[in-house]
Amino acid sequence: MRIMGLDYGSRTVGVAVSDELLLTAQGVETVCRTQEDKLRQTLARIKTLCEEYEIKEIVLGFPKNMNNTIGDRAEKSLEFAEMLKKRTGLPVVMWDERLTTVEANRTLMETGVRREHRKEYVDQIAAVFILQGYLDRKHIKENGK
Repeated sequence: MRIMGLDYGSRTVGVAVSDELLLTAQGVETVCRTQEDKLRQTLARIKTLCEEYEIKEIVLGFPKNMNNTIGDRAEKSLEFAEMLKKRTGLPVVMWDERLTTVEANRTLMETGVRREHRKEYVDQIAAVFILQGYLDRKHIKENGK
């Protein structure tokens, strides 16, 4: 069993999946859509990936404002979480994702990915950071370290 991490955006959803030991996160794909409110195919693709990777839990990035308040984007993420729960039947954990996209862009820049190609990977890398943060916290809680 694995855990899936998602970076939910207005037009894309970055997807990452843990290894079976729940130690590391790997980017899987970026699910794209043409309109923000057209989520049927996005949810269907995520459900397919959940089945393919034998996912037991989903971690969804929660884009709080820097002052810890919940804005419009965070409200949309909460709505998406409810849709995910209904569609997949899996628990969805909201995970603070502040600055993950900035960190993902920095990582892509440092590894030499050209600016015009970064858009292809940034959401997937952000999903990796979201999931890896969750896995690290889970490991610390379980092992007391």
